[in-house]
Amino acid sequence: MAFNFGELKSGNPTLRKAFDRSRSAYGSDAMTVSGAVNKTGILFLLVLVGGYLGWGTPGAIGGPLMFLCLFGGFALAMVISFKQTLAPALAPVYAVAEGVVLGGISSLLERAYPGIAMNALVLTLSTLGLMLALYHFKVIRATPLFQKIVFFATGAIMVTYLVDMVLHVFGHAVPYINSASPIGIAISVGIVIVAALNLIMDFEVINRGAEMGAPKYMEWYGGFALIVTLVWLYLEILRLLSKLNSQR
Repeated sequence: MAFNFGELKSGNPTLRKAFDRSRSAYGSDAMTVSGAVNKTGILFLLVLVGGYLGWGTPGAIGGPLMFLCLFGGFALAMVISFKQTLAPALAPVYAVAEGVVLGGISSLLERAYPGIAMNALVLTLSTLGLMLALYHFKVIRATPLFQKIVFFATGAIMVTYLVDMVLHVFGHAVPYINSASPIGIAISVGIVIVAALNLIMDFEVINRGAEMGAPKYMEWYGGFALIVTLVWLYLEILRLLSKLNSQR
């Protein structure tokens, strides 16, 4: 039985009843929050392992390993997103691949701005802790309006990045997005905020999945979703710090 991730984000009471019924179907094999946390921890450790490989591989940033992990990780993310039942098998591979990419990029920027990688990692984990606290104490609630705003803001950012990549092929770029000007820095701050708010969405999906008795493999999917957001958040913080460092 495949689990529809899209339904989890809905506030439809009919869908909620459907998930309530699935609890009896899965029984002890149902998803739990603690299980999702454990799976997230495993995936995070695998990202660190991949990061170590990417950091320590000479020329990794432009080598075949980097491109394999970059495009392979993207392909795995697409497969997992549409086929959640494969998350237990593919999410760990995705985590290692993304770690290699992050390690290579971090190593490159570390040579230009010593200390930037550790600062970005600390800020990423601090943001994770802050968002978790805000969600736990219900300071920020994942209301339908909140979800729509974050969803469309995230989509707009992704489209902008895609357009920027296409323009780069022709020797152009989206104005300000890559610059270290005050406007460019403000844009990066805004993107970091949107990435951080996506963590609230991930927490909500995991929590509601456990409440509604989602199948056990959704623990891996929840962990995968969190890792995807953390990877994005880390990269955006890294970009922001590199812009700030270039001003010195």
